[in-house]
Amino acid sequence: MNDGRELAVSLLGPLEVRRGRTPVGLTAGRLRTLLAALALSAGDTVSVKRLTLALWGEEFPANARRGVHTYVARLRRVLGPDAVRTMPDGYRLDADPDRIDVLRFRRLLAEAGRARGTAAERAALEEALALWRGPPFEGVDSDWLCASESACLLESYLGAVERRTDLDLAEGRHGEPVAELMELTARHPLRESLWGRLLVALGRCGRQAEALAHYERLRRHLVEELGTEPSAELRRIYDSLLHLGTPPDHQAPAALERTRRRVAVFAGHVVDLAQADGLAGAGGGERFTGVCVVPDAADGKKPFLAVFWKHQQ
Repeated sequence: MNDGRELAVSLLGPLEVRRGRTPVGLTAGRLRTLLAALALSAGDTVSVKRLTLALWGEEFPANARRGVHTYVARLRRVLGPDAVRTMPDGYRLDADPDRIDVLRFRRLLAEAGRARGTAAERAALEEALALWRGPPFEGVDSDWLCASESACLLESYLGAVERRTDLDLAEGRHGEPVAELMELTARHPLRESLWGRLLVALGRCGRQAEALAHYERLRRHLVEELGTEPSAELRRIYDSLLHLGTPPDHQAPAALERTRRRVAVFAGHVVDLAQADGLAGAGGGERFTGVCVVPDAADGKKPFLAVFWKHQQ
């Protein structure tokens, strides 16, 4: 019998573990951490080193390998003897990746990206967002695990909410995202891309006064906290609401488009920046922004990393 195939682990919010329909209780903190670390790579081997970092961070005990083995044995007693496999260089949770909410979430977002602009995109986004129950790894006591995974998951979640909002606005469903956007801007007050969508949604619902008041609160917060003004895009929305009484046509931020641009790769002895410009732009028609790796001598024996130019589009 394979004990792991019926195992389901939910990490997007408070930790929940089920075997079939039966809840599984894990009270020991390090057992919860061990399961979370294994579940993030369900079906693949997780090295002893990674498990050690998840369990103890950088200050691990001298006999950490033995400690990992002990916790794995204890986890097997709870989940079943075949749920965690011993591999040559670590351990593997023998579970269906689609029953691990983090892995399913990531798969659905990838599907949404491939289906961009189709009905399937919204369906995948809705299914992915329905998996989100709160901050990841709640009830898992691992600073290392939270630091290495939580921020990326949160960014993926917020990006998915923003993309679904874009679809709502494009389809004329202006009121649907307002409550969620209000909640998220309160939680993430410096994320201007959420604020921009909230202002547009409110403006299109005929709630211009509210939109303008929200903008003023954001502007004061940015000035007080960071000493800066809202972005050009937010100012554009504000000006349109103030002078025209309606927001401009909403477009996804240009930064989202830049992430999909061509990556130029080249090697050689770069004499000056003009030559580098020519190499980076060769055959493309797009101007290059980013990191270039070049040798510091013509023989290429002493490579170094140089970030040395950025073009404005």
